[in-house]
Order: sequence, then structure tokens, then C-alpha cells
Amino acid sequence: MDDFTNTLDRLSLDFRGEMFGPEDARFDDARGVWNAMIDRRPALIAQCKTASDVQVAIRLAVARDLPIAIRGGGHNVAGHAVCDGGVMIDLSLMRGVTVDASARVAKVEGGALWRDVDAATQVHGLATPGGLISDTGVAGLTLSGGIGWLRAQHGLAIDNLLAADVVTADGTLIHTSAEENPELLWALQGGGGNFGVVVGFEFALHPIGPEVMFAAPIYAVEDGPAPIRAWRDFLAKHGDFVGSLCEFSTAGGEDFPEEYWGKRVYTLACIYNGDVAEGEALLKPLSELGKLVTDFSGRMNYCDVQQLFDTLIPAREFRCYWKARYLTDLSDEMIDLAMANALAAPSDNSLSSLWNFGGATAKVAADATAFGDRSMGWMYSLDGVWTDRRDDDANISWSREGWSNSERFGHHGRAYLNFRAMVRTMRR
Repeated sequence: MDDFTNTLDRLSLDFRGEMFGPEDARFDDARGVWNAMIDRRPALIAQCKTASDVQVAIRLAVARDLPIAIRGGGHNVAGHAVCDGGVMIDLSLMRGVTVDASARVAKVEGGALWRDVDAATQVHGLATPGGLISDTGVAGLTLSGGIGWLRAQHGLAIDNLLAADVVTADGTLIHTSAEENPELLWALQGGGGNFGVVVGFEFALHPIGPEVMFAAPIYAVEDGPAPIRAWRDFLAKHGDFVGSLCEFSTAGGEDFPEEYWGKRVYTLACIYNGDVAEGEALLKPLSELGKLVTDFSGRMNYCDVQQLFDTLIPAREFRCYWKARYLTDLSDEMIDLAMANALAAPSDNSLSSLWNFGGATAKVAADATAFGDRSMGWMYSLDGVWTDRRDDDANISWSREGWSNSERFGHHGRAYLNFRAMVRTMRR
């Protein structure tokens, strides 16, 4: 730490946050990220309070020729928020959200979580497309696309990104919007997190909530794929208003009938992106497709829906390895493969899911954002989740093999960056 202090002094840089290294009692907690598989030790953690702090941290790393990792929410499965031997720029103290309800715009600091955004915007009956887990960081999810419940009517998170404040690799703070540095805004809309440290976002907001219609009928895998096929056909007609996924999991706990405990099930989870009463009537048939395990459908508070999946994978408790691919369509054969893969999961905690696209997401031109082509109809994700490191090989192999076996249904060989388990070290 003394070496870093000397460099900081030599550069005459003022830092308002906290900097500390491995010798500090806070170090192990601060370097931890959501995925328990990730165990990296940066040389320095810079907990920033302001954009100028971020500038200082970058200049310090540049002066020492060290790799940089940027922590927003720390939720990325590949652990990009932390690096070995470099500078971890931690934005977790920068979680402010301000809402201009009349302009329908939210300004969000770079370390905010989606729960921060939802809480601030729902006061005004507004929302912007975020993720499906509320403790996901806004920055990481947005910069690689941002797939959430509201995609049917309002697209991806990047489709609602109006402007950003970015600290570049030379420590310069710049603003980007459609009028100012538009090429950078284009790159931030789906190109990932290596264009600089985004310290502020501006998002377009839309009227939604506080009450929404959420459908979540649950069927047993052993009872067959007929409900999934009916759900697929339903979304072909109503995908402009319904954001949905079919999620495979293991039943357990008091919310499920005891006869299904330990059995693989799937949930046809949907949010209607419009009037609650209309959605209630429209989604009702999804609960009538066969023998139900149980049904969690009903009118819910939007913020509550956004937090429903938080408890599936608590931070730092599970080891995770994920793979995903876009699908051209959802054929019967692909559904059968997803069913077989779900049954073969070596861990009861593992999940897999089928996501629909279309609607507003598909209406954005391929060259309008760095996200690229929007013609994929679906996405398939295999989320290996387990606790014991001795089970690493079995669970990683399950994700990889399921992903490889689905290649013949894939869309142009592309993948959603937020669900990739590839590990890399980021440099300036």
C-alpha cells in the first residue's frame, strides 16, 4: 500500500473514497463477488465515491501498468468485477438514483443495483427494463444488453439508454448521448464493459406498475412437454406484450406439495407489459395446460416481482458456471432437449431456461446498437449452480454439454455476453 501511496502523491491525485490492499481487514469482504467460484486477489481496491475518484484510480493503475477490474454490482458469473494483481475499481458506494418524472428519465450512478432503480422509479409509477434479479448491478447488465421482464413492449436495457458519463482509459471524463460522442453511446449499447468506466447512466422510463400481472404456473417435467409447446405457440401470438421464460428447477419447500419435493419442474413465468386486467385475462390459459404442481400467478407489486428470483442463488453461497446461446426458433426437438438436460442436472440447485424475444426487442435494427442482430427468436441458458468444489467437473460438464448439444438449434453462433462463464482479465 505504501508504494501506491507514493505513486498517488507523485501524481498529485486527490482521492475521496477508500483505498486499501490485502493487509486491510476489509480486503476479503470487498474482493468477494456473487459467484463463489471466483477467488481473485487484486493488489489494490479503490472504493470510489465520485467520478473524480474513478479518474484517480485509473490514472494510478496506468502509472503502475496494472490491469483494471470494474465492480458495479459484482454479479457477473465470470467474475469480471475482480482481477488478480491489479486495481479493482469498486463503485459500490455510488448507488444514487434521481428521477425526473415529468421527462420520464432516471439518472443512475454506476454502482447502483436494479433494486435501487426500481424503488426510485416506482414511486412515480415508472420503470425501465432491468434484469430479473434485483441485486444485479445496473452497469454490467446494461452494457451487454440487459434482458428483463419489460422487453416485449420496451426492449432491452440498452434500448432505453439515453446517455452516459464515462471515464476513459486515460482518465478523461466524457459525456455521451445521441448528440455528443454518439459513437461511444452506440458501443455502450451492447458492446460490453471495456470502453471505459461508466459512472452514470440516463434511462428512459415508461408507465408500469406499481401492480402488474405475473403468471407463474408450474408443471412437472415427468408429465411431459405439452404445456411448453402450448406456451411457445401462445407467445407467437402475444409476444408483443408478454415477457416470459420457461425455467427448469427442482421443487422443494413449503410452497410446493410434498409429493413433488426433489422432482424437476418448470415454471412458465410471464409479465404482461400493459394493463393489469387485460393481462390477467390473457395469461389465464397458461395455468390450464395440464396437471399443475402449483401456481404462483396473480397480481403483484412490480418491485416484488423483480425480487422473486433473488433467493434462488444467494450471493457468495453457490458456485456457478453458465452457458447460453440464442436460438432461431423453439422447435419440438429443442424443447425435448431442454427437458432431457433439466433431468440430467447433477445439482438440485441448477437451473436452465428458455427465453422468448420478439416484440420491441426485435424491432431495433441490427446496426442501431453494438448488440447487433435481433432476429433470434429465443435464448437457451444452462445455469450450473452447486456448493462443493469437488463437484466442479460434473456441473461444468453439464452446462458445456447441454450448450454443445443445442448448437444445431443455434442462431448464427452468437451468445448473450452476460451469461457467458468465460473468465478473462481486463486491461486498460
